[in-house]
Amino acid sequence: MSLQFTLAPEPEFEAREAGRLLFAGPVEFVKGVVAMSGLPEPDRLEVCFAGRSNVGKSSLINGLTGRKNLARASNTPGRTQEINYFALGEMNRYLVDLPGYGYAEAPVAVVAKWQALLKSYLAGRQTLRRAFVLIDSRHGVKAVDEEIMTLLDRSAVTFQVVMTKADKVSKTEREANIALSIEAMKKHPAAYPEIVVTSSEKGDGIETLRAIIATLV
Repeated sequence: MSLQFTLAPEPEFEAREAGRLLFAGPVEFVKGVVAMSGLPEPDRLEVCFAGRSNVGKSSLINGLTGRKNLARASNTPGRTQEINYFALGEMNRYLVDLPGYGYAEAPVAVVAKWQALLKSYLAGRQTLRRAFVLIDSRHGVKAVDEEIMTLLDRSAVTFQVVMTKADKVSKTEREANIALSIEAMKKHPAAYPEIVVTSSEKGDGIETLRAIIATLV
């Protein structure tokens, strides 16, 4: 029986409340990591956020945590060169901000180093429960996103697609790109079959994403 890919439903009250409490608690920057040897001890569940540069990842993380400057947004694609760890809810979760991928302006050697670190992390972190792969609602899934999804398949890491910047595109175009994203996900066995549609500016999907993260086990 094939999975039914769809939009994530509104969370039940208990899940919504768990998400609210998790993100209402302390959110602390732990460290920025530039090599696998620098990763924190794998002593708690973690989720990561991956996406092309300029997909709105920093804005989404800031929106989730309710902190305006927790994740540093930049107009320069590829500025974030580290895996950034944040502790949620008195240290019972890690939220992990991965370096943006798909940038064109960074030096080739630097890009190769970032990509190697990203791939090593995704393939080798035992406490990683879910990767959230961010897709710009204006552009849909690109070849570089497919590469990350394939890597997650090979690493047996469940990933969930999160559409960003939903307010920046017409309803017709947004729905078309959601449909195309669903078709792309069907090719990947590690894909979780529910898409979360978000707008950091308007707050759309934030409550749903918080609930998902809070109820992962």
